[in-house]
Amino acid sequence: MVPAHLPLPDLLEVVDEYHKLHPDIEINYQSIGSGGGIRQLLAGTVDFGASDGPMTDDQLGQAPVKVLHFPTVLGADVPTYNIPGLSTELKFTSQALAGIFLGKITKWNDPEIQTANAGVALPGDDIVVVHRSDGSGTSFIWTDYLSKVSEEWKTRVGKGTS
Repeated sequence: MVPAHLPLPDLLEVVDEYHKLHPDIEINYQSIGSGGGIRQLLAGTVDFGASDGPMTDDQLGQAPVKVLHFPTVLGADVPTYNIPGLSTELKFTSQALAGIFLGKITKWNDPEIQTANAGVALPGDDIVVVHRSDGSGTSFIWTDYLSKVSEEWKTRVGKGTS
């Protein structure tokens, strides 16, 4: 199986119900992230699985068997932040999010963020962006979004699991 975290609860329920009907068949699903799962599928060490983002045409071409994609669950990524002393929920424009992740917006009180949050006293503290170290479907979802809202992101960075 290609492991992914997002569909884990649903997959575990399906596996449990299937096992009740076919107790002689064991299914082992381990949620290790889409990047690791895709590597396992390409290596032929798993038979099926889930990924938060589809495999690329290049990956599909490397697969030892034909791979079929079909949607099973829907999820979303959201930006999270921690600004000590701020209890107000912030609003982010797509331009602000792309600017933050491109490294162009580096302070919380940047005009792009401040304009979307009129009346909120934002500090001049540095924004520290945190990234996953492994390939992930969550990263695919986020980079796919940024590629859709920012031409600069699309051309400079692009979308992918890493």
